[in-house]
Amino acid sequence: MVRNNFDQELEDLKQDLLKMGSMVEEAIYKAVTSLKEQDVELAKEVMTEDDQIDECEIEIEKKCIRLIALQQPVARDLRTIGMISKIITDLERMGDYSFNIAKITITIADKPLIKPLIDIPKMTEITREMVKECLDAFVNLDIEKAEKVAKMDEKVDEFDDQILRELLTYMMEDPSTISQATCLIFASRYLERIADHTTNICERIIYMVTGERVSF
Repeated sequence: MVRNNFDQELEDLKQDLLKMGSMVEEAIYKAVTSLKEQDVELAKEVMTEDDQIDECEIEIEKKCIRLIALQQPVARDLRTIGMISKIITDLERMGDYSFNIAKITITIADKPLIKPLIDIPKMTEITREMVKECLDAFVNLDIEKAEKVAKMDEKVDEFDDQILRELLTYMMEDPSTISQATCLIFASRYLERIADHTTNICERIIYMVTGERVSF
């Protein structure tokens, strides 16, 4: 009976993690949509909902501590709980970066975009898929999927470099674009950092399953 209770609580923890991941994925989407459409209200929604992501992290952390204290798990179960505790920290940071993108929307919303946003939304699609798939890899202990997701970070980096080069060209050709272009460069960099945190999760999954430390 004790083991059954533990298994159920561990499963509940995993479901809480997936819920938090879904909230973060949605925050990323809303933040970039607000930027692309210069939707200030949507940006404010992202910023408000970031509090819910923070609260979710706190609640999951409490459950992790409680489960360790009361059930005294060992071996893989202990590593799994420890992994969940680390993953929610990564997710919380992703939520913060989404919050920052939403702040950029508000900062530059009073003027038309210097160019239609094309690459940043494409970058966002990859980043959101990385978040979703890395959490699936965790739940299923799928190291092949974790490796595949981690390698997707290369494409995100390529977009980030491409966006930087393009916006620097705008800035050099027309100094009046410097302020907004700088903000868009930051938005791209925040997405790149989200992808990096996702890669961190993938590396941890592989270590948890194989005991080998890898770096992508």
